[in-house]
This record gives sequence, C-alpha cells and structure tokens, in this order.
Amino acid sequence: MIKFLHTRIRVADMDRSIAFYQKLGYLEARRQDSPQGNKLAFLELPGNDVFLELCYSPDYTDKCPGDLMHTCLGVPDIIEYCDGVEKAGIEIWPGGWREKFSSGERKMAFVTDPDGYEVEILERK
Repeated sequence: MIKFLHTRIRVADMDRSIAFYQKLGYLEARRQDSPQGNKLAFLELPGNDVFLELCYSPDYTDKCPGDLMHTCLGVPDIIEYCDGVEKAGIEIWPGGWREKFSSGERKMAFVTDPDGYEVEILERK
C-alpha cells in the first residue's frame, strides 16, 4: 500500500513558523540541512504518521498566491481546540465562529500561518 508521508512548505523565518505550529499542537521532531543548503524542520502531531516539513532558503523570494494550498487538522472538539489556539494568540476566522458553531452551522474554522498559508480546522469525532 502507498502512504502519504509529508508535505513541505517554504517559510521566511524558521523559528517564527515553528513557534506558530507548536501553538497548534505540532512538536518539532528534528532539524537538518538539505544537500542544496536549505534549512529544514520536521514537525509532527502526536499519533500521526504524516509530518509537516518546513523549508527555509535564504535566497527564495517567491510567494504563493492566496488560497493556493492549505493544510487541514481534524480535532475531536473544535470549540475547545479553537479556544486554546485563540488563547495562544492566534486569530481564528471566520469571525463569530463560536456563534456559528452553536447555531448548527458546519464546524470549520481557519488560521493563517506567518507566511500566509491557511490551516483549516475541522471537527472529527
């Protein structure tokens, strides 16, 4: 069987990006340099086989267009999770998410990382 293992995203500031993803629950597994001279950090979520690879290249300047790609997290209780993320200083959008969730609307929220990548949050019981 083929398995999906990881995805890589480019970041402008490795430490700032790692700090952001740690607030979402990621753990830093390791850092290393690639053969091309890039700085890499591998982040994992406890209990998951798939990991997120952050890549810093000092000479890389292109930006991804908004809404080109995103990652997605499944959480057992989205209100509890989003409360914790918000308390960690990360803005949840769309605004008014608590009211929308309690009114029965689909429980889906987003945060935006320091480089503009969206992270979708879905309730998965």
